[in-house]
Amino acid sequence: MFTPDQYQLIDFGDGRRLERFGQLVVDRPAPAVEGVARGDPGAWRGADVRFERADGGQGQWSAVGEFPERWTIAHGRMTFELKRTAVGHLGVFPEQAVNWDWVAEQLRAVAEPARVLNLFGYTGGSTLAAAVAGAEVVHVDAARNTVAWARRNAEISGLDGLPIRWIAEDAMRFARRELKRGNRYDAVILDPPSYGHGLRGEVWRLSKHLPQLLDLCGQLTAGCRRFMILTCHTPGLDPPRLAAMMEDALGSTDNGTTTTRPLTIRSAGGSDMPSGVVARWIRPA
Repeated sequence: MFTPDQYQLIDFGDGRRLERFGQLVVDRPAPAVEGVARGDPGAWRGADVRFERADGGQGQWSAVGEFPERWTIAHGRMTFELKRTAVGHLGVFPEQAVNWDWVAEQLRAVAEPARVLNLFGYTGGSTLAAAVAGAEVVHVDAARNTVAWARRNAEISGLDGLPIRWIAEDAMRFARRELKRGNRYDAVILDPPSYGHGLRGEVWRLSKHLPQLLDLCGQLTAGCRRFMILTCHTPGLDPPRLAAMMEDALGSTDNGTTTTRPLTIRSAGGSDMPSGVVARWIRPA
């Protein structure tokens, strides 16, 4: 979890979320809470910047007064550089912090350095958490600029000397190539989008391609799998369905167990904002 001085969900409702990243308060869309009443309507007047989404997913930022182009927040030994993007993202998904902590906990219990594959690695939160916990990590994301952002986070965190390979590649293509090469991993981390494009024009549709990718990940970890963690923000994929997809791909090998639960972020007022679903497969020690 982030400490409150680094990140806090102030309030949410009416299809939006009010968050503080460091000292800056951000008002952004949150489709999952459309129709939910705001808990503290007065707090929204304190926003430093607001994002309004337009057709096609992109949108416009409007700031109150001066607003920095870049700033940072921290989680443990990790520092994240934040900046406004055309789609309303800032460079970190706060709901993932609980998963970073879980990944680190699993890896600290391993005697030998684990080989971890992080697919759809974004700006490197899971990658850095795994590397700090002693793993050798392969970080894969289809966007070169996002991979560069992740490497920058490693540098400003003072973690660029850790054993991390940074790869700009389509996740499915990379997984198939690794399988042909005979490479194997002890753990896989996945945070796939609902829809996306690869470097060579590959089209990713989660509803169509996720089962195939999970099957590849099962093969890449066969016989040595310690854990697999999958997060999803696609409407309609509830915990039971996500668990079934993972179990279908991994079967009953290695005597592992799958658990799923909703991802949420607790607001300052004590309410939980839905933020996706997480499925975790783990082999008992």
